[in-house]
Amino acid sequence: MSAEPTTIAPHGGTLVQRLVQGEERQVALGQVSRLPSLTLDAHGVADLGLLATGAYSPLTGFLGRADYLRVLHEMRLTSGLPWSLPITLRITDGAALRDTVALKGPDGTVLGLLDVRDVFTHSKEEEAQLVYGTTDAKHPGVAQLYAQGDSLVAGDVRMLEHPAPLFPELALDPADTRRAFAERGWRTVVGFQTRNPVHRAHEYIQKAALETVDGLLLHPLLGPTKDDDVPADVRVRSYRVLLERYYPRDRVLLAGFPAAMRYAGPREALFHALVRKNYGCTHFIVGRDHAGVGNYYGSYDAQKIFDRFAPGELGVQPVCFEHTFFCRRCGGMASPKTCPHTPESHVTLSGTKVREMLRSGVLPPPEFSRPEVVQVLADGLGGARMTWSTLVSTLRRIGGLLRRFTAGVQPWDWDELPVRHWWDVYTK
Repeated sequence: MSAEPTTIAPHGGTLVQRLVQGEERQVALGQVSRLPSLTLDAHGVADLGLLATGAYSPLTGFLGRADYLRVLHEMRLTSGLPWSLPITLRITDGAALRDTVALKGPDGTVLGLLDVRDVFTHSKEEEAQLVYGTTDAKHPGVAQLYAQGDSLVAGDVRMLEHPAPLFPELALDPADTRRAFAERGWRTVVGFQTRNPVHRAHEYIQKAALETVDGLLLHPLLGPTKDDDVPADVRVRSYRVLLERYYPRDRVLLAGFPAAMRYAGPREALFHALVRKNYGCTHFIVGRDHAGVGNYYGSYDAQKIFDRFAPGELGVQPVCFEHTFFCRRCGGMASPKTCPHTPESHVTLSGTKVREMLRSGVLPPPEFSRPEVVQVLADGLGGARMTWSTLVSTLRRIGGLLRRFTAGVQPWDWDELPVRHWWDVYTK
């Protein structure tokens, strides 16, 4: 099959490349010892790599003041191109910075160069309110912002050393995924972003979208996340076993997205879509509370934000889904659009609750997650193994607990109670 390019152009029309190689790299390395330097944290290292490989096209470096302000207030660059998150480098004091500085990783390795174009300051509180919708320091993205310095350093970057990826076989840059799509003959590709394991609801919407396009890019975020998120190595094992057993191999590409999670809700959903456009996706799945955390955003705010742009302006098509669940009466996956039954028939669990179950040794029911995925997660999180049926049997024997939540139900009717009721018993 001939390798033709995908039908979608990168955001801004050109895939940015800021990787320095060959003789130019050797010359640059020879100059590093004479340059002032800045040490990046894990978030900064991730942004440097994504800038250099074109994932953040059309950006060529950290935003200057004019672009920064317009992104904050209008979700656009000064060129007018849509862009929803400020990609910045904050430091404690940048007043003395001039010309070129070396960028080092946390271990002191020189990763790149920054050609300083501007140093400025701006209110962190305003940035937090506009980007995250809150100034609450309990929000993980806001907390990360408040922990950074007050000076923003702007300028183009050049990468000299690509940080070693956690999963080399999944380390595909935008040029790599575009090449892979072309080799497979995919002209339409839907991207799926996740920081969580893929459960039945995710599988349902991925496969529904896959019915209408040539291929699926399963693109889990593998950069820094919250401490209570499932570790990346455990998640990757769960993705592999799921794809191997339940997806057509010639229709799915698994690759890692090495970005840091910002938990910026609607703005991050739009950002994720634009970045996946740079990876070659023509479509992007936006589910319920995409990139959300806690109760900071409405369930479908991440979908509504796309309506603020004219049709075709973004260049990537959002594919929106409502909340999905397993309905015991329907006998399969469904959503409020397709299921007429009451919530008592639905098996729904939050990601937080699933992590709590797994760490306490309880395996979620098969209606929620594939057994193979659950087993990988249970092994990775170190909990003892208790199956759903064992849990239900145990609960049935704890009469005092059951009496608290079975008012009006006769003991001989307990076997007829729906799974949702037993789940309520467990969680309450």
